[in-house]
Amino acid sequence: MKVEIVGKNGFTPSDANKEYALKKLSKLEGILTDYENLSARVVCKVYKAFHKVEVTIPAKNIILRAEVEETDIYAAIDGAVDKLVRQVRHYNDRMKDKLGKKGIRTTEIQPEQERVVRDKNVDLEPMTREEAIDQMELLGHDFFIYLDKETRKTNVVYLRNDGNYAVIETNAK
Repeated sequence: MKVEIVGKNGFTPSDANKEYALKKLSKLEGILTDYENLSARVVCKVYKAFHKVEVTIPAKNIILRAEVEETDIYAAIDGAVDKLVRQVRHYNDRMKDKLGKKGIRTTEIQPEQERVVRDKNVDLEPMTREEAIDQMELLGHDFFIYLDKETRKTNVVYLRNDGNYAVIETNAK
């Protein structure tokens, strides 16, 4: 697994921090054995009262992501890796139970005074509604944009306030 470890908010990860993160992320290689050429981005941030670690691992048809805040950088790394392991296991169990699939087999925009502060590009992969809901849950988001496998249209699935899901289907003019 190719791992990029960067610091933000004035924090520069030491060699010891980087080695620790690499060692912990190697756990994921054991459960993502069918994925090849995986890459992970680890962002370490420091604040007055805590450290924050964000780990993102994009792979075919799935994006694994975890954010953890702890008073210690090592505890934050541990928490993020543990969260990713739980996501993979949950996803695999759900695929086996609900859809009869094997699961994982291969290796926020916030407005600031009405200004766009971040642009995000999304590669749309064809998937079913159920797969899109799984992706949304894995990311911890309340919406997810996807390309419907059947209709080949861009759709958005989102979590409603009542706890149910809804889908916005698009039509091009």
